[in-house]
Amino acid sequence: MLLQEEREAVVRICRLMSAEGLVVGTAGNISVRKGELIAITPSGLSYDALTPDLVSVCELDGTPVDSPLKPTSELPMHSAAYLQSMPGAVVHTHSVAATALSCLVDEVPPVHYYLGLFGGSVRVAPYALYGSSELAENMCVAMTDRTACLLANHGAVVLGNTLDETYERAKYLEWLCEVALRVQTANLLPRLLGEERMAEAVDRLATYGQKAPER
Repeated sequence: MLLQEEREAVVRICRLMSAEGLVVGTAGNISVRKGELIAITPSGLSYDALTPDLVSVCELDGTPVDSPLKPTSELPMHSAAYLQSMPGAVVHTHSVAATALSCLVDEVPPVHYYLGLFGGSVRVAPYALYGSSELAENMCVAMTDRTACLLANHGAVVLGNTLDETYERAKYLEWLCEVALRVQTANLLPRLLGEERMAEAVDRLATYGQKAPER
């Protein structure tokens, strides 16, 4: 099976994403790249029913290569992300805090240095109909020099080198949005991180993390 390992990873992360509450129903979608091909979730299929052979394989521009079912309607957004910055994976969630915050702000306020994981401020892309080329274009602008953005009245998009890393970053982003929401409802003047402090965090987090030694 073409891109078998990548298709299996898509199924595994989709089920995690659903179990951990980053999506509801058939919402959200993910993809992972291998060379000039991507494995990407199909459209409108329950994650419980998803199997590796039902995951679509497409070229970077969205041309189907092996697609038993119609790929996600957000294929234009995934393609745009790959063509713009060539990440290893894309995770798009409809998580509660990220979606709620996307209705309130133009960028995630600098409430915590974890924003450095994404290269600095996480911007909110203006609303456009899901699956549209306009949404893909808005996302690309918001994602300039960043590895995440929120989509207004919609959800979040995160890029990364591997699918596992990207999914973990999506969870960090959801946590950040939850903190920002709580700060906003406190009716107090928040203490925010300035540009210099955020730049320090971006530099420090660029090399953060390690792998357990092989046994």
